[in-house]
Amino acid sequence: MSTILEKIKAIEDEMARTQRNKATMGHLGLLKARLAKLRRELITPKGGGGGPGEGFDVAKTGDARIGFVGFPSVGKSTLMNTLAGVYSEIAAYEFTTLTTVPGVIKYKGAKIQMLDLPGIIEGAKDGKGRGRQVIAVARTCSLIFIVLDVLKPLQHKKIIERELEGYGIRLNKQPPNITLRKKEKGGINLQTLVQQSELDSDMVKTILSEYKIHNADILLKCDATSDDLIDVIEGNRIYTPCIYVLNKIDQISIQELDIIYRIPHCVPISAHHKWNFDDLLEMTWDYLKLIRIYTKPKGQLPDYESPVILSQERRSVEDFCNKLHRSIIKEFKYALAWGSSVKHNPQKVGKDHILNDEDVVQIVKKV
Repeated sequence: MSTILEKIKAIEDEMARTQRNKATMGHLGLLKARLAKLRRELITPKGGGGGPGEGFDVAKTGDARIGFVGFPSVGKSTLMNTLAGVYSEIAAYEFTTLTTVPGVIKYKGAKIQMLDLPGIIEGAKDGKGRGRQVIAVARTCSLIFIVLDVLKPLQHKKIIERELEGYGIRLNKQPPNITLRKKEKGGINLQTLVQQSELDSDMVKTILSEYKIHNADILLKCDATSDDLIDVIEGNRIYTPCIYVLNKIDQISIQELDIIYRIPHCVPISAHHKWNFDDLLEMTWDYLKLIRIYTKPKGQLPDYESPVILSQERRSVEDFCNKLHRSIIKEFKYALAWGSSVKHNPQKVGKDHILNDEDVVQIVKKV
């Protein structure tokens, strides 16, 4: 392990010494590729070993999972306990150790699991202690809360982002619009649909050769960086939405609070005084991209108490049926839908119909 860490340190030092200009971009791209490969070795050592969540296994329950990340004493536990106390249902969890502390809240009918992940930044980047397992749990989250002390947010924010980025978690980013197709022969064929400010043919070939890829078709549909190309080659990146929760706003002025409100992805709160939880939960709902679908048994009123929760990516009538029970789709004849996804209320729809938030659905089965 120490040899990998030494190699990482040597590459990071060399990158820090190298001036960024057109002549050095290819060399920096090569160093970044080597660094990414070493980081992968650090997360998944050769020969396997213990499972990624060893000692941190918490059964995944509910409709979404939020990981709380932050330094000690920023108020993670207070925030989680207060949220879970105010909005939660009592839930019994089986978990092997107290290092990952779970809780659950119910919001807009969705059950949202919350995990307090202590120690994620304490040497996790170097694989020390249980850093690897903690990061593995963070990679399973639908949303990450980075909880920061409002009095010293920037230095903490940078350290935590570097830890998570180093382990393949990309915060508030979309996967790069790059297509890479390996082939048996024909060399490297690079096509670009937009003008590139960093990548050129030589740099792409240099990075690919580091991964022993000598025959491939590459299509760049965005202005891509060397990091974007490496992410696509590595293929194990997780793209996770993130909210920066700036705690302890009772210690700053109204003018400072106004400035914080303009920062993207940020919500200022006071966990101790329970200030601004409504804004936090509303943003959480938006970032989780969940929708509510109400069921309507034949001849009865819709059940508005217990909606079926779907993600905006998977919200067809078939997805709705599968969420209720896997066997329903086999007996499915058609559905009646009410709401903004249809022109008439009710409207007869098939299994491919795309539902919207707060639609009402009645399933009609084959006789």
